[in-house]
Amino acid sequence: FFILILLAGCKEKDDLPIDLLGPITFNPSITYGSMTDQDGNIYKTVTIGTQIWMAENLKTTKYRNGDPIPNVTDNIQWGNLTTGAYCNYDNDATNANIYGRLYNWYAVNESRSIAPAGWHVPTNTEWTTLTTFLGGQIGTGGKLKETGTNHWRNSNTGATNETGFTALPGGSRFYNFYSFAYIGLIGYWWSATETDPTSAWSRDINTNYADIEGSFPPKQFGLSIRCVKDN
Repeated sequence: FFILILLAGCKEKDDLPIDLLGPITFNPSITYGSMTDQDGNIYKTVTIGTQIWMAENLKTTKYRNGDPIPNVTDNIQWGNLTTGAYCNYDNDATNANIYGRLYNWYAVNESRSIAPAGWHVPTNTEWTTLTTFLGGQIGTGGKLKETGTNHWRNSNTGATNETGFTALPGGSRFYNFYSFAYIGLIGYWWSATETDPTSAWSRDINTNYADIEGSFPPKQFGLSIRCVKDN
């Protein structure tokens, strides 16, 4: 199930605009590739085991065929959706520069595909392939997290980014009274695998822990996306 953890004690710099927190810190010892989405955004990519992953959170506003993904800003409207949509955290497009955008699962499941050609949203099994290669869930969050506390707030426990994955905490959007929450504190990423008619598998990493967890939030939630390259 999807567990929400209230985190407190953020530093004063948490109130700074996102564009003043500095660029993403990639692993300088990693040789990164690149890919371009249907909006023209360019991302770093990284090979981990037998998989090639995006090393940044997705920020496209279009499906692969060029059709626009609706940007839904109203919280009640967002919660009633059964079709694909995206939003910017706090409805502020500046947040997408670092943290990417948030998407409901209906956008993940769209036949028009949210992933660029040659890429796809990973299944739950593909997420498990990643974590198994890195030794399991315990400690793997630290191996995936961007280092430092510019974008991961508080302690950023165990972060080494030794994989080059550079996980970023884009927070989430709920469809109820919580609205937006946890940017800088927790990263949540969809899988393409549903668990039942109302929910789907995801992965989450917390600033206060070095592990990665699996959960299955409602499909209306807005989470980040990382794509993996087709085999």
